[in-house]
Amino acid sequence: MREDKFRSMFDQQREFLELLRDERSHPTFPLNLLIKENQQFLKSLSHECMHELFESNMLLKNSKKHRNTEFSDFDRDSYVEELSDVLHYLVGILIYSGVSPEEMYEMYMKKGKINIDRIKGGY
Repeated sequence: MREDKFRSMFDQQREFLELLRDERSHPTFPLNLLIKENQQFLKSLSHECMHELFESNMLLKNSKKHRNTEFSDFDRDSYVEELSDVLHYLVGILIYSGVSPEEMYEMYMKKGKINIDRIKGGY
């Protein structure tokens, strides 16, 4: 994914969070992460993010090891939509946490290299 698309995702989510702030009394961002209530708010967003991920997993009907029968269809559109919900929450968490697209990109690439090096090193 090109970095400008990643930036566009952040920009759209920031616009949505501004709307929630103005219309639904959501907090201003970035949050001060030293404040207990702000940490609680982020934790609740994380739970919502995980809930969306669980919803995407529910669409993986053939994932049960104990099942002998297999489903012949897969609702890919719904699956991708649920994963999109996960990403919306995750990008929102980054914005509320004050993490920029550039910072996240750099950390993602750094951690990706560590993961690759671990596998190549016999981890």
